[in-house]
Amino acid sequence: MDLRYTDEQQRFRLEVREWLEAHVPSAPLPSFDTEQGFEAHRQWERSLAAGNWGMVTWPEAYGGRGCDLIQWLIFEEEYYRAGAPLRVNQNGIFLLGPTLMEYGTEEQKARFIPAMARGDEIWAQGWSEPNAGSDMAAIRCTAIRDGDDYVINGQKIWSTRAVFADWVFGLFRTDPESERHRGLSKILVPLSADGITVRPIAQLNGLPGFAEIFFDDVRVPAFNLLGGEGEGWNIAMATAGFERGLMLRSPARFQQAAKRLVELYRSRRNEVLDASIEEAVLRCYMDAEAYALSTYQTASLLVKGGRIGPEASCNKIFWSELDLLIHETAMKLLGARGEIEPESDQDAAELGSWLDGFLFAQSGPIYAGTNEIQRNIIAERMLGMPRK
Repeated sequence: MDLRYTDEQQRFRLEVREWLEAHVPSAPLPSFDTEQGFEAHRQWERSLAAGNWGMVTWPEAYGGRGCDLIQWLIFEEEYYRAGAPLRVNQNGIFLLGPTLMEYGTEEQKARFIPAMARGDEIWAQGWSEPNAGSDMAAIRCTAIRDGDDYVINGQKIWSTRAVFADWVFGLFRTDPESERHRGLSKILVPLSADGITVRPIAQLNGLPGFAEIFFDDVRVPAFNLLGGEGEGWNIAMATAGFERGLMLRSPARFQQAAKRLVELYRSRRNEVLDASIEEAVLRCYMDAEAYALSTYQTASLLVKGGRIGPEASCNKIFWSELDLLIHETAMKLLGARGEIEPESDQDAAELGSWLDGFLFAQSGPIYAGTNEIQRNIIAERMLGMPRK
């Protein structure tokens, strides 16, 4: 693959780099799974929006810059190079935003996208239910039309960012007699609505990155229906494509992690007795670069009018397992010291975020559809293999 940047793209990279160097906080923000950290990250979203960097691929009218996907990849490379904060509104800007662009009415776009870009409204996901995890077609949470409203009853679980978020988007069964993927609709729900109860779920690190959401006769305006009633499955599959494909996990995230892993290995090379660790470090670096090149290829296809299909499942498996390998290798290099939280030991600052990254990486093969499900999709839809 011959990857060359145009003069315009090079100028864009320089503009991004200069802005980030002038605005990225000098010290890391607290975790956005704490109330203080969540608000600090919200303020960072507002800083990005003030410079029209909230989501560069969006039209200027909605707070973006009208960039193509190649420019977005360049932006992401500079963003991670600068060590900028993680995006607390990633569910909104990377998943719901593109879905609204494709399926929303003009009124819905005007209502939701600028507020999303400014960080005024932070979004949570409402996919999974206690008996509908990776199998979203088993959703039972209902939304029944009553005049100009939908009345929602049921429960969602594992809702990312829901503890402190302002809104949740999710799938609801608008036809209670329907089965499987039929009769589902995608609805946008304010978490401040009467009848909603949010219960935090602790992650491995003890912080509430997820939540259960209970709906008890929650009334939501029909305006908040995205697409037509009963079209939720197809719309959700488009959102899942963004999640598994390009948007949620850009290659820059893994390229920077792989570079940090190489630096960690170099600093501890004399202590490494297991030759397989060096091999793993090399594998991580090469795989991160390969994923970046593959993503550029996919972005080029999309820029020319193509679409993401079931190959998004290949991406999801690749980046989630790469993330695991990077952090497992780092923990092997760190040994027992890798189990120390940096903030608990003044002499452990060099550990950085490896432990948090390791704990989070365990969830990669599960969220956005388990890797087992993704392999089924690849077998059936890409390889044409029969169902068992």
